[in-house]
Amino acid sequence: MATAELAGKHLVLGMTGGIACYKIAELTRLLTKAGATVQVVMTEAATQFITPVTMQALSGRPVYTSQWDARVPNNMAHIDLSREADAIVIAPASTDFLAKLAHGMADDLLSTLCVARDCPLLVVPAMNRQMWQNPATQRNVTQLRADGIEVLGPDSGPQACGEVGDGRMLEAAATYEAIASFFSPKILSGRRVLLTAGPTFEPLDPVRGITNRSSGKMGFALARAAQQAGAEVHLIAGPVALETPWGVFRQDVQTAQQMHDAVMHSVADADIFIGVAAVADWRVDHASEHKIKKTAERTLPTFTFVENPDILASVARLPHPPFAVGFAAESGDLEVHGEEKRARKNVPLLIGNLGPLTFGLDDNEVILFEAGGATKLPRADKQTLARALIVEIARRLPDPSLIR
Repeated sequence: MATAELAGKHLVLGMTGGIACYKIAELTRLLTKAGATVQVVMTEAATQFITPVTMQALSGRPVYTSQWDARVPNNMAHIDLSREADAIVIAPASTDFLAKLAHGMADDLLSTLCVARDCPLLVVPAMNRQMWQNPATQRNVTQLRADGIEVLGPDSGPQACGEVGDGRMLEAAATYEAIASFFSPKILSGRRVLLTAGPTFEPLDPVRGITNRSSGKMGFALARAAQQAGAEVHLIAGPVALETPWGVFRQDVQTAQQMHDAVMHSVADADIFIGVAAVADWRVDHASEHKIKKTAERTLPTFTFVENPDILASVARLPHPPFAVGFAAESGDLEVHGEEKRARKNVPLLIGNLGPLTFGLDDNEVILFEAGGATKLPRADKQTLARALIVEIARRLPDPSLIR
């Protein structure tokens, strides 16, 4: 994540009682690292699970627990604390607190602060699976959503009580991602993005193969940025060890042919296609079923190669293609090869970079090639660059009715 993507944001972080309070320590660290200021407000129950001293140390601000806190000059903490907030985030949000919010109850500092707010409210539920499934809880959550309150989660999995199911709080990193997504301008709202990322792997035998040095970081950063911009994102990933971005549907493949087939199966539903993956141009014809052994004569194996399908060109040749964006990783003469590739593939936009110099790194520098000329973007970390590229892509989109 880029370290300043929440710069200037002020969040009131409300904590209610639950074992998931331990996750809020890490969430606070992530939010402050991203540039946000965090004002923690805790219910009495929350202080039974983690101390105000801990949260003060992590947030760098005094923690409030009482409606009658004398540190507020006018004794109106429930009014003053939210007036400069960009949002209130309740995490963890207990069953009891969700019920309070749904019915407008205000019997302590945090609930009163929520009722008196004039900023967005996000809640991150955390409870036992039966408490989550209780009809009353489901009615309350439905009411919260109807009231315009953002409900993040819950997740499913093992719970502190030893049971397994829905109700556990999102992990701190996922909660951070959801909050960051909430604040991102929704310039791709309603759009569907199909995106490839990472390398492909072409087997020679069951244990060996041909691949490349692509880390997938740029493609995954673009998938994250597109999701945060409001798009429905389908990410087709080659073999990489990267976490799936929040809210993104991921499909894993290995070979170029598998990636091609996955793209062509889903492209009809896409408004935008972004081909970021470093796809192998060739594969071995008839890879060996068994591991290729050394011979006593030390005879070198020979291979016959066949060309892999060109995914980007295949998409561009469709009768009604989506807005297609390609990537080109070159080792030199980028300005020449980038425009040549864009014209040859017949795509409206191609993004070029010097691949060998950026594979595996956390930053990148690219040039945008289009029919009207080339535009160079300044070097930046890949997530910052991904957000800039999504803005550039959104600016170039035709009217939605003209895409299909």
